[in-house]
Amino acid sequence: MPGAFWQAAGLLVLSNIFMTFAGYAHLKELNHRPWYLAAFVSWGIALVEYLFQVPGNRIGYTVMSLPQLKILQEVITLLMFVPFVVLYMRQGLK
Repeated sequence: MPGAFWQAAGLLVLSNIFMTFAGYAHLKELNHRPWYLAAFVSWGIALVEYLFQVPGNRIGYTVMSLPQLKILQEVITLLMFVPFVVLYMRQGLK
């Protein structure tokens, strides 16, 4: 079932993009607003993230073990976070 692997990976990439924005974009975009507004906006973005993450994990679990699925998610996190920091947040990696 290699198709299931790639489908899961694609959904987890989308999930991670939303998760990264939910967790960190408010530091740039809402840094002069109250924290509770940033939390509310982040929760809305995180809802979309879960709409990709849950099916991605369910599909992935049909072809991978739980540790493999977690390792895939961590690799995706690093691959998504580095461009986010450099391109969107305009910060170097130190």
